[in-house]
Amino acid sequence: MQLMWVSGPTGDVRTISITARKVLVGTCVLAFSLLATGFLLHLIGFKLAIELRPELARAMGGVTTEAEQQRMESTYREQLLKLQKLLDTTTQDIRQLQQLKNRFMDMATPASVRDKDGTKEDGKGGPLVPQTRTGGDSHQPLPQALDDAMQELTQLQRVVVQMRKDWGTQLAWLQTLPIGMPIRGEFHVSSGFGMRNDPFTRMLARHEGLDFTAATGTPIIAAASGVVTRSGWEESYGNIVEIEHAEGFMTRYAHLSKRFVNEGQQVVRGQRIADVGSTGRSTGPHLHYEIFRHGRVINPAHVLPLGSS
Repeated sequence: MQLMWVSGPTGDVRTISITARKVLVGTCVLAFSLLATGFLLHLIGFKLAIELRPELARAMGGVTTEAEQQRMESTYREQLLKLQKLLDTTTQDIRQLQQLKNRFMDMATPASVRDKDGTKEDGKGGPLVPQTRTGGDSHQPLPQALDDAMQELTQLQRVVVQMRKDWGTQLAWLQTLPIGMPIRGEFHVSSGFGMRNDPFTRMLARHEGLDFTAATGTPIIAAASGVVTRSGWEESYGNIVEIEHAEGFMTRYAHLSKRFVNEGQQVVRGQRIADVGSTGRSTGPHLHYEIFRHGRVINPAHVLPLGSS
């Protein structure tokens, strides 16, 4: 096929021969040009998406820019720092719980029992119950894993703080009750509560307390926090101290060699209030200790942490 046309004022005749080969070559060149243009536009669009819409770029190609990567790392670091601070706070609360537990143990268990080492292997047993995994999905995204860890640690911290408050309240209450030992140092119980032979008359008589035999000068301590209501001399008891406590309790310490507290004075559990002596009606240095509840004498052995040595 030939195309002919007249060009210009001179009337020159121009012809173009169109062959199948030329058509094929032209079509290929046009197709290549279109493909190249489309690829170029795709690259430009993807570049703009990465810079302007990183989340779109992640959805399209799973890639991030350096700036987006830095932002992500910064976010992770902030979350990890928050987790670390929360973990440190929770650890401190747990340590305070441990201290409270130790104080409970001091109140509930005498040193002679607490420090006693077993000579045999402790008996152990029970059914085998395999531990079940309670953690989250190990394949979950890192941001979700960090959020879950933060929520779980926050909940744990709340529980620990509440436990610390509850334990502190209970401990403060227990410190007002005469459940502590009234003597510190080496001693032994020489006379119990109830009927006995009087050491002077050798006749049957009632003994309304416990006698702790110890060397003169051995510290005598308040069995609980309270107010000193009596500190003086009495013919039978010799030097005597009485302390009122919560819940209607009162404690009496007799035959003292020295008194270190005065009437009306506030004392705390474990405070040194006197020394062991042998004043009044006494055959030797010891502490005579009595406990009353609403004016009624009770056996101190029922509330004291007495244990075998």
